[in-house]
Amino acid sequence: LAASRSPRQIGAELYGHGGVEAELEILSLMIESLRRAGIEDIYLDLGHVGIFRGLSSQAGFDQRQEHALFAALQRKAIPEISGLLADYGTDEPTAGMLVSLAELSGGDALKVAADRLAGASQPVQHALDELRRLAGLLNKRYPDLPVHYDLAELRGYHYHTGVMFAAYVPGMGQEVARGGRYDDIGKLFGRARPACGFSADLNLLLKLGGGRHQVEKAILAPAVDDPVLLRRVQQLRSAGRQVIQALPGQPGDAEEMGCSEVLEQQGADWVVVAHASWNLKQEIQESTE
Repeated sequence: LAASRSPRQIGAELYGHGGVEAELEILSLMIESLRRAGIEDIYLDLGHVGIFRGLSSQAGFDQRQEHALFAALQRKAIPEISGLLADYGTDEPTAGMLVSLAELSGGDALKVAADRLAGASQPVQHALDELRRLAGLLNKRYPDLPVHYDLAELRGYHYHTGVMFAAYVPGMGQEVARGGRYDDIGKLFGRARPACGFSADLNLLLKLGGGRHQVEKAILAPAVDDPVLLRRVQQLRSAGRQVIQALPGQPGDAEEMGCSEVLEQQGADWVVVAHASWNLKQEIQESTE
């Protein structure tokens, strides 16, 4: 899997709840999924699209103006942001708050934002309150998890409607998982409802965590008409083991198929044994005679 160039997305979604408790649950699933993959040294980046949207509405921007300012904010180009706001004739208090967004990042960003965005509209204050609540809940559940805030990080701006988050590991520029709230996802189908979720690239997780987390390999069994074998395969699968049944004439051996063990017939029973040097073609031929 890890060698494949085709992305394999994994993740989770939670529908029907609009509170920060839903974001906490999705964040917890993401964190635990990364840890189960063997990725321990993660840190989070949190933001909220409602802060920028609320300030844009407060300034009275049209769609073209909002998009241009959004692009400048992504580059954190303060002179460009200031120039755009001057061209738009934005009032000084609102312009000052929009410029501040490019500077509001780091572990103390929410504390600084409380002062710099004190004059913002109610939607902005609501978004800040949501981030503070989520931060408090996260700290209680994961007190040792580093959290970084970036109020100008707006990737997914046209898709997300609230909290946005991403997980990173030291020394790697791209996120290893990301997600957020997207309540408008069903709007085109006439059923908009609260929704949040996360996604990750399974290939990347295997690459990053493969040296620290060993996945139990499969068991190879011949596909022969034997009720005892069938019951044994069902028992193993019910217990959570992966059993691959090799079809008659299929080339390759257990090792080539990623199997560390084989089901071997011993008397009237089938027993799981460690694979040493097992010739698949010969085993199938002997079992079908």
